[in-house]
Formats: sequence, C-alpha cells, structure tokens
Amino acid sequence: MNDQEERQEFDLDDILNEFRQEPPEAPKEAEDSPEHPEQIQEETEKPEDAALQEAQVPEQPLSEEEFSKILEQLPQEEPKEQEPAAAENTVRLDKLSDVAPVHQEEPPQPKSVILELDPKAKLRELKKKLIAGPEKRYYELSELGLGKLQTSVLLNLVIVLLCAGTTTLFAMDLVPQNRLRLVIFSQVLAMLVSALLGSHQMLDGLGDLFKGRFTVNTLLTITFASCCVDAVFGLRDLRVPCCGAFSLEMAMALLARYHRRSTEMAQMDTLRKAIRLHSMVKLPNYYQGKPGILRGYGRVEDFLENYDRPSGPEKFQCVYAFVSLLLCAGIAVFAGLRHGTALAVQIFSTSLLVAVPASYFIALTRPAAILEKRLHMVGTVLCGWKGIKSLRGKAVFPLKDEDLFPQGSSKLNGVKFYGERDPDEVVSYTASLICQAGGGLEHVFRQLLTSRGGRELPVTNFRDYGEGGIGGEVCGESVLMGTYSFLRDMGVEVPGGSAVNQAVYAAIDGDLCAVVAISYAKMRSSSAGLVSLCSSRKLTPILVGSDFMITADMLREKFGINTRRMGFPSQEERTELASRQIDGDAFASALTTREDLTSFAYAISGARALRVSAVLGTVIHVLGGLLGMVIMLALAYLGSAELLTTTNVLLYQLVWLLPGLLVTEWTRAV
Repeated sequence: MNDQEERQEFDLDDILNEFRQEPPEAPKEAEDSPEHPEQIQEETEKPEDAALQEAQVPEQPLSEEEFSKILEQLPQEEPKEQEPAAAENTVRLDKLSDVAPVHQEEPPQPKSVILELDPKAKLRELKKKLIAGPEKRYYELSELGLGKLQTSVLLNLVIVLLCAGTTTLFAMDLVPQNRLRLVIFSQVLAMLVSALLGSHQMLDGLGDLFKGRFTVNTLLTITFASCCVDAVFGLRDLRVPCCGAFSLEMAMALLARYHRRSTEMAQMDTLRKAIRLHSMVKLPNYYQGKPGILRGYGRVEDFLENYDRPSGPEKFQCVYAFVSLLLCAGIAVFAGLRHGTALAVQIFSTSLLVAVPASYFIALTRPAAILEKRLHMVGTVLCGWKGIKSLRGKAVFPLKDEDLFPQGSSKLNGVKFYGERDPDEVVSYTASLICQAGGGLEHVFRQLLTSRGGRELPVTNFRDYGEGGIGGEVCGESVLMGTYSFLRDMGVEVPGGSAVNQAVYAAIDGDLCAVVAISYAKMRSSSAGLVSLCSSRKLTPILVGSDFMITADMLREKFGINTRRMGFPSQEERTELASRQIDGDAFASALTTREDLTSFAYAISGARALRVSAVLGTVIHVLGGLLGMVIMLALAYLGSAELLTTTNVLLYQLVWLLPGLLVTEWTRAV
C-alpha cells in the first residue's frame, strides 16, 4: 500500500512533462487488438491516467497556478461507476475518441465537379472516352481497309465497259449470228463476276431482310436473282440479257460502301486526335426571335450515339425500294397475264433495273464523303442526321472579336502624340480606358503601357457609344477614343493631315492627344469562315464583341463581304448576348477540335449543303425510277420487247447518272 501511494504522488515537474507529451494516437482496429492483451489490461487498470488524458490540453503552455488549480480539482471528482469488464479481445473506443478523434474521410466529390476544377482530369476523361470509342473504331476500320473496295469498284467499271462494248458491237451487227450464244455467255459471266465482287453487299441485303428492314441492298439482291432467271430465258430465246446494267448498279453500290467507310474513318480519325472538344448547340429565341448557334464544351457521346443512325432520306430510300419492288412485281404479273411468262420475267428484271437508277446508291453517301474531306481538314464532325437537321432553317451565329481577328493578328503600327501632355500620361489614360472596354485591342495597349513603364488607372463613367468609339473619365478628366469620324462627330478638332487608316484617335478634355495606328492582319481562317457564313442562306452572323474598331465599313473593306447580311446589335445587346450560356446537357449538332472560325462555319454551311443535296438527290432519282416504271408498264401493255435491249437499259441508267452525280457535287462548294 505504501509503495502504491508513493507511486501516486506527483511533483510539478512530472505534471509538466505529462502535459507536454503529444496526444496519444488513435487506437487500432478491433481486429488487431488480440495481439496485445497486456496493453488492454493495463489501460483498464489506470483510471488516473485516463482522467488525465480526458482533460483538455491547451494549445499554449500553462502557468504553475493553472496547474495547481487542475490538481485541486482532480481528487475531488466523484468515482465513476465501474463499467462491465470488457472482453479480452475488445477495445472500448467511446473514451479514446475524446482523446484522439477518429479521422473521418470527406465524402467524394462528384466526377463533374472534379472535371470542372481540374483541366488535366478533364483531359484524362476525354482521352479515356476517345480511346474506348473513336480510336478503337478507327483501328477496326483500318484493318478492313479501303483497297479491296477500290479494286472491286474499278473491276466492276471495267466489266461495265466490256459489256457496253460487246452489246454495242452486237447492236451494230458487227457480231456474227453464230457468235450470239458466246455473247450471251460473256454477259452472264460478267454479271456473275460482278455479283462475286459485291457479295458482301448482297449478304448485307439479306441480313437486313432478316432484321426486318428492306434496303436498296436487299432490292439489289432480288435484282440479281431476277437477272439470273432472265439469263436462262435469254439463252433459250437467244437474246442478250441486261447484265451490263446490273454491273453498273453493283459498281455504284460498292462505291457507296467505300464512301461510308472512308467517311467514318475520317470522322473517327478527327476525334481520336482531339485534346479538347467544342460543341455547337442551337439555342431557341436568341436574337430577335431567331435561334442562335452557340458554342460550348463538347461531349463524345453526342457523336457516338447519333452518327450511324439512319437519316430521313435513307429511311425514305428504303420505303421507296420496297414500294418499287411491289410495283415491278405488279407490272410483271400484268405482262405475264397478257403475253406469257417469258415476257413477264424480262419485264420484271428490267423494271427492277430502271426503278432504281444506279446513281441512287451514291446519292446520299457521296455528298457526305466530299463534305467530310473538307471537315476533316478543319477538325470538325457532324453528329449524324439529327445534328444536320438542327442546323437548318433561320438562325444567327454570334461572332466574337477573336473570331475575326485572332490574338496576334492585331499589332501596334506606330504612335503619334499631339499637344503638350506627357506621352506617358497619355498612354496611361488611353490604356486604362481600353482595358476597361476590353476586346481585341486590350493586349496591344497593355504592351504599349508596359513598354513605357506606365500603370493602369481607375476609370469612371465608362460609356460605349457603339459607333466606333468609347469614353470615360480618368483622374477626373474626360477621355474619348475611337475612329477618325467618331472624334469629329464628338466635336474634337482633328487636323486634316492626320487621317490614318485603321487608327485609334484619343482625346483628353476635348483636345486630340494621340493617334495610335493599328494593323489588322487578314487571317485565312477568319476570311474563309466569314465568307462561308455570309454566303449561307437564312443564316445571319452578328457581332457580340467589344472592339469598337470593328465596324461594318471595316469588315467590308477588309474581307470583301456583303455586310448587309450581318447584324450589328447595340453594345447593351452585345453584352447581354455574349453572357448567355448553353445548358451542359444540350444536344450538340457538331463537334470541333479547334477554335478557329472556319471549323464552326464549315460545320454550319456544310450541314445545310448536305441536307439540300440529300433531299434534291432523292427527288431526282425517285422521279427517274417512277418514269422508268411507267415506261415498263406501257411496254407490258403493248407486249413490245424490241426496246428492252441491254443497250437501251444501260443508256437509261447512264442518262440518269449524269444529274445524279451533279447533285452530289453540291457539298463541294462549302
């Protein structure tokens, strides 16, 4: 007992040492405690130490008087009720948590918040999506390649030429009658070779049929079967079947397959190289009741979910193919009832060939392939037919200062000072006013201010006149800056010999003090983009920038465009329009990997041209097909088979091939 009492006595030095110790660490988890049972028993047998540990340790060292007060309070504490003995492998954490609070991890932030705060995380997330989507698809298409399709198309065109030459010689009676059977065999063999080269097309047509879809490839397969049956009757009746026309259709079908694959490869190649994506979103009721095409952050999903969906013209093409099959079958039945089975088979195969002109196979794919070559150069892709439709109609496109004159295109070309004011003071006044206004001239005047060792001053009563000039008060003095005509209109006396093209005139308290010559370089990307926007019907580019030097006269002189097709809102409207943002979840009509004006302009004008080409091409080819079926109905009624020669059918295909190819060139002028 005496030894125990001696152990419980403390002197001041022991107490100071005890309180200066670092707080005990948080206990380990319960699953680790059974390894140290002696430590657990020791902790339960020392209530005095636990009481001392429960006391609040001050951040600053305590004085001796404060320690004595604490010692007086400790023995007076009432003994606590003895808690039930803990199990041998249990550690109580309710008291230890007061000594060393258990660290609680903060809840994880949403991924969208992390991406907004960390640009590197945003880039990593974008690359992860690009590798899993566009890049993977690009390498899949690269393994398939384009060489086999190109070879198949060329071989089919050679077969068409051989068939056309043979039938022409036969029509000119240059082939002996005893060689007629050889001519028929050569035509049938040529058709079989074409079918072999395009076997993938016909297999796809059969696959579409099993999937519940009827496409032009399905109709092409049925046409091949009917031509084979007609060839059997041709051998029996010694007449040349229309195999050359089928080879021409197969060549166009393979060319359409080539267009689709090359277009998709170019799109995937554009996206897989991106380090950032910008979107184009149509916002309703943006300016004067018209929707606006705004720019924002792009998402890969907007493209991947829509690029391969069938378009409206493609759906109509499938419907027309099925309807034309029914009409051709009806015409053949009518001919069979009137003139026999042989004529019915011939009418049926020939009707299928003329019902779908050969160029109809490429009426939708060739314009897209031509446009994609242009878009690939500027790093732009269209988000399927849905994106193409959303870019049609009346709309406005806001133009910023950096769209017309990117950073680095406007440079200082010289400064001339007037009056008796200190040039450094004039530079400080003018640069302060320009920095308050913002715009493309800000970096030019900041460089001028830095070169002269000046400093930016506060500006009060700032005003943008919206007519080529700005004004405000700097250090209590009125400052005006703008074009030559603006200062003349504001009553500032400007010497007649000081007129300079593309210069900023500055006046302080109504007196001309400086003329700053500015050189605006004409960038090719800005010029091409602005010309493309102004030439697009129902599209109105509007200025939303704050550079007062960019006026209608300047744009007309610099770019040679018709500024009457542009909009020049007031400065209040420009500020309000420039502040409008798009919803992050809004559908993107197009995606671009670059920020220059050409990338956005070509997307808009290209989408509109592609839609017009697709619609116009569909109309032309449907008219050609309907006209061909009407002719076949007349021949079935008359029972005249003399006109159903392979030369006439091939000529009919070639006649409609010319306007079909011309329409597909529509997107080349973007």
